[in-house]
Amino acid sequence: MMADEDWNIPEDMRPDPADYSFDLQQALASVVSLKTRVPSDAFSARTLGTEREGSGVVIREDGLVLTIGYLIGEADSIWIKTAAGRVVPGHALAYDFETGFGLVQALGRLEAPAMKLGSATLPDAGVQTILAAAPQSGRAAGGGGAMACSVVAKEPFAGYWEYLLEEALFTAPAHPSWGGAGLIGPDGSLLGIGSLVLQHRDSKGRKLDLNLVVPIGLLHPILDDLLAYGRVNKPPRPWLGLYCADQEEGVVVASVAAKGPADKAGIRPGDRILGLDDSEAPDLAGLWRSLWSRGAAGVAVNVAAERDGRRLMLPVVSADRNKFLKAPRLH
Repeated sequence: MMADEDWNIPEDMRPDPADYSFDLQQALASVVSLKTRVPSDAFSARTLGTEREGSGVVIREDGLVLTIGYLIGEADSIWIKTAAGRVVPGHALAYDFETGFGLVQALGRLEAPAMKLGSATLPDAGVQTILAAAPQSGRAAGGGGAMACSVVAKEPFAGYWEYLLEEALFTAPAHPSWGGAGLIGPDGSLLGIGSLVLQHRDSKGRKLDLNLVVPIGLLHPILDDLLAYGRVNKPPRPWLGLYCADQEEGVVVASVAAKGPADKAGIRPGDRILGLDDSEAPDLAGLWRSLWSRGAAGVAVNVAAERDGRRLMLPVVSADRNKFLKAPRLH
């Protein structure tokens, strides 16, 4: 989610149609821009803002758009713009917290082609791909939002907001407008949706910017549920409202969600999380796995924490994250 003046893809980094066996322009025509507005009193407004902008990919001819969920969470207004310049309103159909995917249904004819979904098998490192974002904030349509890149790694990723992908895709060079961008494979199919930009140090200590991409294989088993219910049809995971970071001394609380379970239990920024109940949590991934293994939202856990050299055991009653968010409203 970057302002228009903040990015431009140099010509030598844009994909050359001659290098691909599929119709590149048709594939790029499936990528649309999203502009959303969120109420100022929304739960996520403070952290993500009330005006959000990014991309999505049309995956069905009826105007179903796949994007990254943080762009559309709690939105009361969504506008979709195609590469041809057509603008129609959209409705937030679903936001899956486990994968991070979001679905938007166009409420008018997009007249944009649908991109076929790739297989559940993750591409190997070294595979040449394209990360395609829609032109934003009045930028001219065309191929200017597409960047030639390659998959550089397939690794787990733990997010500070109680999020974990057991196998995420990482691509380079990094696209400067990653939110909701479509990762297009060598056959023209959709391999994933852009989520973040991260810094990685290589073996020589050099900093390298990478894009984190949510693999499309995670969508296949949940798509029907998302279309039918707006979420996966199973009990929601427990959520504590913790924002933590992996640091040298362990898992440290950066902040807590206001009026969330951790806040009510007295957990504070700066606390070091040692584990849950009788199990240790050496890192973020271990903490989230331990939490989710204890049952569904509503389960009580004892958070072992260290504060000012003192060990604390703080009982927390987990919650369903979705209940803290404003439900989408139909235009």
